[in-house]
Amino acid sequence: MCPSHDVERSNQQTEWLALTRSSRVRAKTCVVASLFALTFLLCGSTVRAAPVSPRPLVRAAKHMVAAAHPRAAEAGLAILREGGSAVDAAIAIQMVLGLVEPQASGIGGGGFLVHYSAADKRVRTYDGREVAPAAAKASHLLGPDGTPLPVPAAVMGGQSVGVPGLLRMLEAAHRAHGRLPWARLFEPAINLAETGFPMSPRLHSQVAAEADLFRSAPARDYFCEPAGTPKPVGAWLVNPVYANTLRMIARDGADAFYVGDIARDIVAAVRSASANAGHMTEADLARYRAKERAPVCGAYRGYTICSMGPPSSGGLTVLQILGILQHFELGSMRPGSVQALHLFSEAGRLAYADRARYIADADFVSVPTRGLLDSAYLKGRAALIQTDKAMGKAGPGEPPGTSSRRWGRATSPEFPSTSHIAVVDAAGNAVSMTTTIEAVFGARLMVRGFFLNNQLTDFSFASEKNRRLIANRPQPGKRPRSSMAPVVVMRRDGRLALVLGSAGGSAIINYVAKTLVGVLDWGLDIQRAIDLPNMGNRGGATELERGSAAESAKTALEFMGHEVAILPLESGLQGVAVTGPGLTGGADSRREGIALGE
Repeated sequence: MCPSHDVERSNQQTEWLALTRSSRVRAKTCVVASLFALTFLLCGSTVRAAPVSPRPLVRAAKHMVAAAHPRAAEAGLAILREGGSAVDAAIAIQMVLGLVEPQASGIGGGGFLVHYSAADKRVRTYDGREVAPAAAKASHLLGPDGTPLPVPAAVMGGQSVGVPGLLRMLEAAHRAHGRLPWARLFEPAINLAETGFPMSPRLHSQVAAEADLFRSAPARDYFCEPAGTPKPVGAWLVNPVYANTLRMIARDGADAFYVGDIARDIVAAVRSASANAGHMTEADLARYRAKERAPVCGAYRGYTICSMGPPSSGGLTVLQILGILQHFELGSMRPGSVQALHLFSEAGRLAYADRARYIADADFVSVPTRGLLDSAYLKGRAALIQTDKAMGKAGPGEPPGTSSRRWGRATSPEFPSTSHIAVVDAAGNAVSMTTTIEAVFGARLMVRGFFLNNQLTDFSFASEKNRRLIANRPQPGKRPRSSMAPVVVMRRDGRLALVLGSAGGSAIINYVAKTLVGVLDWGLDIQRAIDLPNMGNRGGATELERGSAAESAKTALEFMGHEVAILPLESGLQGVAVTGPGLTGGADSRREGIALGE
């Protein structure tokens, strides 16, 4: 049976509302209507902001954090007040997110961290992506008949779990950039896990929607009432098991997770899962290493944008979209105009086609990074775009030195979960970190107070297509391709301008690129850019955010030849911008996050 907590729920809900009240303002929206599709094309009608109450822009003079939950943002700000670095704050934020937003990220998953150093204006990137266990095979995601498993079946259980990389990555980043002791960074999450916190509306809705979650006895005991129903919004959640796990890691470092009792429990959960038992071993955990990799960088409108390279496709694809848009005068168009929507979608159509063909773990395949970002190549791709007509299905190009016939086109489900953390500390150092356990609640396996990822479903289910091997196929020790796109933006002189990233599966790329266009082309502040309606193209239909005025462009886009889909497109953007007077922060109004600073 589920434990019962005698807590007055009205007080808990009041506390939750108090945590987020400061970030809410009434939306002022304007819907521009048109009777004819051509009118949209000629007048460049502007669409309104996101279909939610936008948050106010947050300003600070010294330091700032933006995170996906108020409690996590508070923990990060407290660390900055003590003189902690941006990395210190990011670690504290992540440990709290693993408690209050366990459905999105945590120590059972992985992530990418982009660090900017103000002293030498240098960007360094850290890869904490999960890896396939040594027993993984090319047929890892195939059924007995050799066909790809149904997605729900592939996600559930132990076979989808990759070796978690988050803690090794954070340890490496802290060793290089931390100021406060490692153990201090775990205290906010430990204290909160022991004293408890109210269940947020978002967590409640996602628990209620995940029937498979309750196959895991620890999850069932934690999230449900004695009658077996999910606990309501405001229910008090206490997780002493997670507190004990963090206490061990705080004391003994990441080794406490990768060797010993915690590792044994992870392996036991994976290998004994009732659905799709996996083959991970303690040796897989013990051999995991985070990697520092060279950032991928590109120029746009006089700024330099840097992000994570492969195995993430996010940075490269964002830079390709912008490199293509560089050849069009978006600054002369109104934000959200049909013409801008068309160009943005066409650029995405081309960039996602290259992504599907070429990008995978660079330790296993030769990724043509330079060729994909080559200015002449991107100019040629931009020339394929007609300003008044959709191109239809786009194929991959042939970057310099690479044949498009080398790899088959990869397909894999990528889920709109994940979380992003943006931090700028008092010294001007910054962290842009995107972390995930992949699907909501990952593989639905709860171990020692946290959830295990289902990251291996980010591999292409099939290993070859049309007799061509697929670059992102499963292999032992390989890291699955990701769409996470944490970015750092610098001015011409190397000074920091912006840190940004998002949750959202493969749509992360479009969310981040959209926000960069909002800031760099249209001069919007970071919050207004985040709250622009989401849109774009991932190689299929052109997608417009349901409930936003972007929907009003549907007829005009169809008139131009676009197939249009109206979708929720729930991003999870967080960003901090460096302005003349200080810092400004924004958090996605579609989720629970906030920006805090002083």
